[in-house]
Amino acid sequence: MSEENKHNIILVSGMSGAGKTSATRMLEDLGYHCIDNFPVQLLPQLNKMIETAADPRYSYLVLSTTAQDFPEFLRSLRGEGLTAKVLFLDASNSELLRRYKSTRRNHPLLMSNTVNTLEEAISVERQMFRQNRNESFTVIDTTKISEKELRAKIEKYFAKDDVPAFSISFISFGYKNGVPLDADLMVDVRFLPNPYWVEELRPFTGNDKVIYDYVIDKEQTQEFLKRLTSFTDYAFEEYVKEGKNHFTVGIGCTGGQHRSVAVTNYLYDYYKDKYRCYKEHRDIPEE
Repeated sequence: MSEENKHNIILVSGMSGAGKTSATRMLEDLGYHCIDNFPVQLLPQLNKMIETAADPRYSYLVLSTTAQDFPEFLRSLRGEGLTAKVLFLDASNSELLRRYKSTRRNHPLLMSNTVNTLEEAISVERQMFRQNRNESFTVIDTTKISEKELRAKIEKYFAKDDVPAFSISFISFGYKNGVPLDADLMVDVRFLPNPYWVEELRPFTGNDKVIYDYVIDKEQTQEFLKRLTSFTDYAFEEYVKEGKNHFTVGIGCTGGQHRSVAVTNYLYDYYKDKYRCYKEHRDIPEE
């Protein structure tokens, strides 16, 4: 495909009930031309239309597909010489069960008589995807996020002027509240000196200078950050070469208030001038 005919294609898929329809609608709001459940057999005709049509809608195209057709879509896109970014929506099994029971919708695998129970449908579908997932996919776990938060993630990953860029999200969290399931890399900083045990520092967070300095200025933390950034400097450069468009780093401490927040702020500042960066402190309430 010549440079002047280059198109931005996103293939949206994921676990049924994880938010694929919502994500597709949000991409449409960003100006993408979205085609839901497009028949994979018609992909060659679509490719010809993309190459020959002057319609600007095909410059930013979203194709949405199910678990059954997902592997064939990946093969066919490569066969047609089309490069697509993959957005994969996921959620925990328990959350998927809750959503289906609350909405009383039928799972696609139940409707096609492929399985006999909802639990089996979720298990089989997850196995289908497990065989075809790779690290270049952008994965959004919707288990604990609101529609507003999902929209914010979609916008920062796929806003039109962001499509070609490699971006990084740094997320602080507390292990006692569970880990972020969509993290590509998990960094445990619970071994660092903990300001929680200094009574006068306990009310503050890693967003406050007194806590940031307490954590970051320690010799142990400085040595750790030197080794960590040596690794991430290399890894991020390799992910860019691999074509990954977004990477999520989770930084965890016990409660998600002090050490993880300070280290997240440090890493954001360290990389923000080189990559498009975002930060989120999951377990600190928004002011």
